[in-house]
Amino acid sequence: MTNNVALIGAGAMGGAIGTRLAETGNRLLVFDLDPVKVQAMVDKGAISTPSAAEAAAQSDYVILSLNSAKVVRAAVFSAGGVAEGARPGTLIIDMSSIDPEATRALAADAAEKGLRWVDSPLSGGAPKALIGQLTLMAGGADQDVADAYEVLKHVASNYTHMGPSGAGQTTKLINQVLCGLNFLAVAEATQLALDAGVEAAKIPQALKGGRADSAILQEYMPRFVTKDYRRTGRIDNMVKDLNGAQDLARLTNTAMPLTATCAEVHRMLTAAGLGGEDQAALMEFFRGPNKDIKQ
Repeated sequence: MTNNVALIGAGAMGGAIGTRLAETGNRLLVFDLDPVKVQAMVDKGAISTPSAAEAAAQSDYVILSLNSAKVVRAAVFSAGGVAEGARPGTLIIDMSSIDPEATRALAADAAEKGLRWVDSPLSGGAPKALIGQLTLMAGGADQDVADAYEVLKHVASNYTHMGPSGAGQTTKLINQVLCGLNFLAVAEATQLALDAGVEAAKIPQALKGGRADSAILQEYMPRFVTKDYRRTGRIDNMVKDLNGAQDLARLTNTAMPLTATCAEVHRMLTAAGLGGEDQAALMEFFRGPNKDIKQ
């Protein structure tokens, strides 16, 4: 059975999700404000639509991949938005990374219009989406989360129902705390290795399987060494997520001193004009203006 899926937002992440869905036999209808991004999807087999409403009208599932809660709300509830065209019972799957409280409000507003809502943010980035190996953490009603898997199984190898609406987004914030700290620690350790004259490119292999090993160590230390800044994510997006984690920490009275430091480093790089760069550009914080790579 072919799934009719609307994709709202075809940026770096949405484009990768859409590519995978098209390749795995889904009928994909796409809307994005950027015609270049839409055309890239059409070239991969998607159908262009003039509005989010039109995409939703032809679909049983609507996937959102957008940058903020404000943009998500506009895409769903503004004129020409998803809610205008979607049939009652349509399942909206929000794969954006936004704050839990905004998600709960969006889900409640959608329910008033007879629409279902699952928050399913992701970990793994565009490379994992393209090979169907994303990690997804879902929030929503039991049946809605189960139904969402009919589509999400094409892009995910790990899919966990974390609880009611907002639980997926809360888990994503926790994920981002762990990732942000790991990125920063690996960058710092890389600079120490370079300054100490160790061949840093060999460290991931040397530590493989040990307690210090991680996916970020294996992928990013070689990139830190060679200044490989090919973008699979953005520093300013990490700022957004770490800000969200700190907001949640204030609500729950949770002490997060390491996250505060990590967020400040990311904010400093964003202020220096590196917000649009990949996490690999964290090395610029440690290198400074007078340091070259040492082998």
